[in-house]
Amino acid sequence: MTAGLATPLNPAPQTATAASSGGSKTLTVAVDQSVDSLSPFLAVRLVSTSIHRLTYEYLTNYDAKDAHAIPGLATSWKPSSDKLTWTYTIRKNAKWSDGKPVTAEDAAWTYTKMMTDPGAATANGSYVGNFKKVTAPSPTQLVIQLKKPQATMEAIDVPIVPKHVWEKVKDFTKFNNDKSFPIVGDGPFIITDFKPDRYLKLKANKDFWRGAPKFDQLIFKYYKDNDAAVEALRKGEVSFVQGLTPAQATSLGSAENIKVNDAPGRRFYALATNPGAQAKNGKKFGNGDPSLLDERVRHALFLAIDRKTILDKVFQGHAVMGEGYIPPRFSTYYWKPSAGQAMGYDPKEAAKLLDEAGYKKNAQGKRVGKDGKPLNYRLLCHATDPEDKASAKYMKEWYGDLGIGLTVDCLDNVTDPWLAGEYDLAFDGWSVNPDPDFVLSIHTCNALPATPKDTGQTDNFICDKKYDDLYAKQLAEYDAGKRADLVKQMESRLYDTGYMNVMAYPNAVEAYRTDQIKSITTMPSAAGNIYGQDGYWSWWSATPADAGDSSDSSSSTGVIIGIVVAVVVVAGIGGFVMLRRRSTAEDRE
Repeated sequence: MTAGLATPLNPAPQTATAASSGGSKTLTVAVDQSVDSLSPFLAVRLVSTSIHRLTYEYLTNYDAKDAHAIPGLATSWKPSSDKLTWTYTIRKNAKWSDGKPVTAEDAAWTYTKMMTDPGAATANGSYVGNFKKVTAPSPTQLVIQLKKPQATMEAIDVPIVPKHVWEKVKDFTKFNNDKSFPIVGDGPFIITDFKPDRYLKLKANKDFWRGAPKFDQLIFKYYKDNDAAVEALRKGEVSFVQGLTPAQATSLGSAENIKVNDAPGRRFYALATNPGAQAKNGKKFGNGDPSLLDERVRHALFLAIDRKTILDKVFQGHAVMGEGYIPPRFSTYYWKPSAGQAMGYDPKEAAKLLDEAGYKKNAQGKRVGKDGKPLNYRLLCHATDPEDKASAKYMKEWYGDLGIGLTVDCLDNVTDPWLAGEYDLAFDGWSVNPDPDFVLSIHTCNALPATPKDTGQTDNFICDKKYDDLYAKQLAEYDAGKRADLVKQMESRLYDTGYMNVMAYPNAVEAYRTDQIKSITTMPSAAGNIYGQDGYWSWWSATPADAGDSSDSSSSTGVIIGIVVAVVVVAGIGGFVMLRRRSTAEDRE
């Protein structure tokens, strides 16, 4: 976010490196996205899921170097011959922060709860939808039985919670896990305090099985104004800032004791069209323009967008041209449309498609339908996002040339109109995991809300049988090459239907103080991001600047990639909410 006022952690900010009387070291991270929930069963925003990776172990983790599956809470795993039963060995040396041992029963209870309670499945239900039964025959053995083969069994991105704490929760849709501290966890950090839209504090877990973090305390400090966050970095009041604009990155690149990290991102930046909001029970709701139900109209809208201008003027040349649904960073699943399939900037073809669809220009140059009403779309954008605003200005001009009106609704809270289906177009974006199953699942019919009053896992109310069939096939395909081909077919289907039009893949642009952080691991380690990783490597590995050369071997020293000219990372939306909310930028990890 880049508008509004910062809410300081203290009335008089202190230098982030200032040690307490006990000599403890604090790492302060400036964030521009509100925590939607501290319950891992509800949270979907990147800041929240990143915090959960720091506080709860998953069965497996992703290697920082190349993102292949490595042990997490499970030390090993093995499928049966038919691959319908998976047995995981749970490590013996893990324990919860209240001193109780972490056992297979905690994992079995977590998954079973998600399987049996819709409220507990709000954020990550797609991972367990194919589970038949989960048991813990012993404290170190977890057995998951499947209904049919499932290719994501080495990448179940679900935090395991302590059964003895969470079994007391009565309503998972309302419990945000933010009233009692410290919060019991088993990750490298423990949450000790939280004030919505102000800060979240964590302390190092000295008993973490992989080794204790180098910093004693980690603070996520909220800034609604990213300029204020950058200024705080200059003053040494925070250690790290992400989501930099090109101007901010260029300025910081020449600043003393500050390093800028610019790396290929794991996100996409897209234009979503309202496909007609609907629930699983068949009920339609919302007020999306019916013209968008015509594929020709959706294609015309995309053909009218000059993505090169978006890259050059909005991202200032520091983003990659958007095409398929999955960013090129994930080469296994990256897809590009064929020459005959690709939709480039072509206003003439866009006008032709609109004519064919029955929306021809009237005497005033306005596109009108058979009812005589002119096309005038509402575009949802984030009031705090400069990229949305800049892109919208160009789109208004391009659509105007086509005879289409565009009303740009830049709101602090896009959640409510989005969930209600009360929009026509919207800027959208998600962070993609090494295994893309989650971001693929949010476009399935099964992700729709049960009724118009409920909140589903859907991103944009898309429900397409061909896409669903491909999703089911890729989920059941264990052959890596065949599965990748199916995923690319899904991307092709998304592209052809035109409900989700990817415009760019922004770089990750961030900066930190070298007089506070000596070294830190990026992901991928050769040239990757620091904030929002698929793991806890960055903050777990971070070494204080005044640490001795003989650092603990349990932490990686990391690789730092610094480039002076950086690119914009699309920010999220603000506002602390009690349930899962639509946050269409830098949303899911």
